[in-house]
Formats: sequence, structure tokens, C-alpha cells
Amino acid sequence: MTVPTSADFPEQLRDVRLRVTRPRIAVLEAVHAHPHSDTETIFTAVRESRPSVSRQAVYDVLHALTAKGLLRRIQPAGSVSLYEARVGDNHHHIVCRSCGTVRDVDCVVGEPPCITPPDQEDFVLDQAEVLFWGICPDCSEASRSPR
Repeated sequence: MTVPTSADFPEQLRDVRLRVTRPRIAVLEAVHAHPHSDTETIFTAVRESRPSVSRQAVYDVLHALTAKGLLRRIQPAGSVSLYEARVGDNHHHIVCRSCGTVRDVDCVVGEPPCITPPDQEDFVLDQAEVLFWGICPDCSEASRSPR
């Protein structure tokens, strides 16, 4: 999978019939630089390069880019919405119960949607969402260290 660069963002926007605007480019840059980030983190990153972009504009752009499939929104239980730019490959996530770190997990078994529920002939499946929970290496190490 090729990783897009900022130079690719205008074409990506045009491909999904969105106008190319500075706030949209800034949000794409922020999400690519900070995967699995919440809106506040994205807003802060956008404001570093575009101080005039409002909080509401960031919310609107996140909504539009998610609706067009350029971003993916996930919301692990007990968490705010998180955004990532890795879309279209039906990967999954693992979340640290201690610090909330989120990492990507490639499709666990087989072809997407990875898991096929029994007796669902009336549905056309295109995605499975699997969320793994555990303790990340940093938190695991910290719990073993003497205090």
C-alpha cells in the first residue's frame, strides 16, 4: 500500500468530488501525521499550520472526509471518536486498556471482511470491525518496574 503525501491530497479530494480547500488539506495532513487522534488533537495540529481555521470547520471537514471515505472514524468503548487515514483495507485495532494507545492490526484471517457471521444470507457484507483490548508494552513494562 502506498502512503499518500500532501501532494496527493488535492487529487484525493477531487476524486471524491470535494473542493480542494486549505482546511481540508490541513485536516488530511494532521490525520496522516497523527493517526488514531481525537478531534482536539487534530484541531491543535491544524491550527499550527492554519491558525485561522475554526474548531467548527475542523468538525465539518472531519465529517465530510469521513462521509466520502477519505478518513475512518473509530470509537473504542469509553473513548471519544478517533480518526485515521488508513481506509479501504478493512484492518482492525488493538487498544491499550491502561493508556488508550491504539494500533492497527491487519486483517486477522482470510479475505475481507475477515469474519463471516453464520446465517446472514440477506446481508451483503463488506466490512468486519474487530477491536482487540490489552496492555501495551510500555504500560506492561511500567507495571513491572519498582516504584
